[in-house]
Amino acid sequence: MEMLLEFGYFINQSTNVIVLIITQFVNGLLVIHKNVKVNYTRKINHFLLFFVPIYLNRGYAHEQAFELYALGAILAVAKFIFYIKPIRDRVYFIRVMFHSFDRPEDRPYTLLWIVTQTAAGYIILLPASIIFAQYDLFHLVVIPILIYGIGDGLAEPVGVRFGRHKYQTFALFSRRTYIRTLEGSAMVFITGLVVVAAFYNYFSTLQFIVAMAVIPLLLTLVEAFSPHTWDSPTMFFAGYLALFGIMVLL
Repeated sequence: MEMLLEFGYFINQSTNVIVLIITQFVNGLLVIHKNVKVNYTRKINHFLLFFVPIYLNRGYAHEQAFELYALGAILAVAKFIFYIKPIRDRVYFIRVMFHSFDRPEDRPYTLLWIVTQTAAGYIILLPASIIFAQYDLFHLVVIPILIYGIGDGLAEPVGVRFGRHKYQTFALFSRRTYIRTLEGSAMVFITGLVVVAAFYNYFSTLQFIVAMAVIPLLLTLVEAFSPHTWDSPTMFFAGYLALFGIMVLL
């Protein structure tokens, strides 16, 4: 069984790497040669690289796979070392991949922000998964992940294309301010409603009412006021804290 799990993990990680390479390389070519906005290619990366691991991880039992999942988190952060300037300047393939998520307005902090966000997200996600499993709530761990993955994934392209009502947010390690839109934030709220509603069977009536009233609005506000590119750790933290409180106290 252990050998099967390790083999499955190897296939899992290999598939993730292949999807990462193909997706980012193709999107990088679109940015370079077709002048496609990085705001769009970055979110294509986001959706594929977010949902492919969820799909591949469906067969893993939590108790058996946690150590491998933690290793996957470390590898997810460590892979960004290949994008550092000395490497990408010398390797055309990696330079093209980097173009797929290097927004001009983020330079020179693109890599710093994405690495710290990814690391902070896993630092919150891993202990939250352990706590939820101990309280027999592990089936709800995916709720904040889906709201972030879908809602935040839609927020930027919708805001860029349709956003008319703008507001500012700040960025870590910088004095710059960045623009977000109410139209983009609305995507997080709508996603929150849909995701929580999809899990209604796991709530009591009171828990479901409170979850519908609290979680979509809370995560929308958290996303709105999060530092630029740092949505995932803040949304995970607020989402898991609120969800745990609702399930344990009500």
